[in-house]
Order: sequence, then C-alpha cells, then structure tokens
Amino acid sequence: MKKALILSVAILFAFALFMGAAPSDVQAKTTFVTIGTGGITGVYYPTGGAIAKIVNKKRKEYGIRCTVESTGGSVFNVNAVMSGDLEFGVVQSDRQYQAMKGLAEWKDKGPQKDLRAVFSIHPESITLVATVDSGIKTIDDLKGKRVNIGNPGSGQRQNSIDALTAVGIDYKKDIKAENVKASEAPGLLQDGRIDAFFYTVGHPSGAFKEATAGATKVRFVSVAGKGIEKLIKDKSYYAKSEIPVKKLYPGAVNDTDTVETFGVKATFVTSAKVPENVAYVITKEVFDNFEAFKKLHPAYQVLTKENMLEGMSAPIHPGALKYYKEAGLMK
Repeated sequence: MKKALILSVAILFAFALFMGAAPSDVQAKTTFVTIGTGGITGVYYPTGGAIAKIVNKKRKEYGIRCTVESTGGSVFNVNAVMSGDLEFGVVQSDRQYQAMKGLAEWKDKGPQKDLRAVFSIHPESITLVATVDSGIKTIDDLKGKRVNIGNPGSGQRQNSIDALTAVGIDYKKDIKAENVKASEAPGLLQDGRIDAFFYTVGHPSGAFKEATAGATKVRFVSVAGKGIEKLIKDKSYYAKSEIPVKKLYPGAVNDTDTVETFGVKATFVTSAKVPENVAYVITKEVFDNFEAFKKLHPAYQVLTKENMLEGMSAPIHPGALKYYKEAGLMK
C-alpha cells in the first residue's frame, strides 16, 4: 500500500514537471525571423510589417514568429542577411543584381553566392524634389546646389549617383552632396539646409508627404532626358517610371499631373542558409493572402502574382520555389 502511494506521488510529480515544462518546450520550437527594411518614412518598413502581420496570424500553426527592424536600407540588408544577423530583407532589384555579380559595394567582397530571392514587391521610383526658391526645375540645375543623395548603405545612394553621372554631373565636385537618411531629408529641405534630395521609394511615401506639407514650397523634378535613356538601356534593372504628383502630393508646386523618372523594384531576399520550410511558409502566406496583402499599402495596388516573380537576379530560394510550383506559378 505504501509502495503504491509512493508510486502514485512519483507519477503525479513527474506529470506536474511535464506540464510545467510544456510551455518552454513550445517556446523552444518557435523559429524567430527578423525582416530588415529601411527608414520608417519609406515603404520598406510597412512592407516588412505587412509580411510579418500575415505570417504572425498563424504563428501557433507554423511556430514562426516574424519581427521587423528599421535599417539603413538595401546594402545593409544584403550584408546582414549574408552574415546571419537578419533572416530576410527588402532590397532594391539593382542592389540584388550587384550583390550577386560582386559589383558596387561588393566589388571587394566578390559575388554574394548565398543570396537567395523570394519574391518582388512594389515598383520604386527614383524621385527628386527641390525647393521652389532654389530655382531647380530640371536635374541639370542641381550643379552647385546642396543635394542629399542618401546615406551609405542605402540603395538610393547609387541610384542618385547613377542619375547624376548620366547627365554629366560629378557628385563629388559639381554639387554639395549630403549623405543623410531619407527620413531626415524632408526636415532639412523645409529648414532650408538643403536645396533638393533624391529618394528611391514606392509612392505614396511619408517622406514626400512631409516634404510637401511645410511652409517651404517644393516641386518634384523630372529625372529624364537622353542621358537617362542611355542609362536605362545600359542597365537592365532600370525602367522608365512616372509619379502621379497631383494625385498623391497636392501640396507640391507642379504644373503637370505626373513627373517622368525611372526606377527599380523592391525585392524580398534571404540566405541559402535559411531553412526551406521558413521560406516556404512566408511565401505561401503572402501569396495565399494576396488580395489582403495588396490592401496593406497603396504602393501595392499595381501588384499581380506574376509581376511579383519579376526583377529577381539571385536564385530563388528552394522554399519559395516549392510554393510557386505547387501554385502553378512556375514549372
């Protein structure tokens, strides 16, 4: 009898230990992934948030928890994904191409062979805005002016340099180049500390809403011409673009409804080292909830499932590829 009692107590104690350990066991099985984005006034940050929101709805089912981190942008995100500091990142299509080829910031490091594409997202326009008082009406008028070209580590910086070089402007000699983050540029413009700034972003953008809402009058400047046409022809990841200024930014002083420029695409990337099931789940949830995803930001209105598979230079991650084949989007 005494032995039976001791055995019963031991069983109950073991059961209690098991029950107490269960929550930590579940927690231990949770896979945490971080998505690198960009400045909080751009579209990358809400894009990362939109993806995380969709995936986290089923975190109990999949055991995957997504968080979002505001970062310096494309170059930072590629490097952080490659080092394992981030699992995923939002990266401009041109930066994805350069990383894969070992160009630009990766010239010394060489091709980033473990970089993997997941999908493309919204188109991004290389956008130039200037104060009316500066007298800047075309990109050629930037000579001698104070212009923010973007912070080191951002994708927009190289776009700015490409645009300037294409029209014969040396950013080191012909302008007074500033190197601050896009989130800081509207305030500097309104304070009169810079005359203009570039920003590669999907529209509408919080940065340009801020830039056009102050007392200092500003205009969107066309980034077009023969030099830009040659640039687009030479670099396949660039394409012509238009910004519906009047519709999106009524505070801007522009005579035309739209402004011509060129752009790239935002892409979602990861590393070959990220498990297949993680990439599969994130891809599946975004595409299975496609209509809901499109409503999460105005920049996504032009998205189709088909054009989300364009603009990728890196090999597609096996997890994403598995979903695309199941969904009939790829063979």
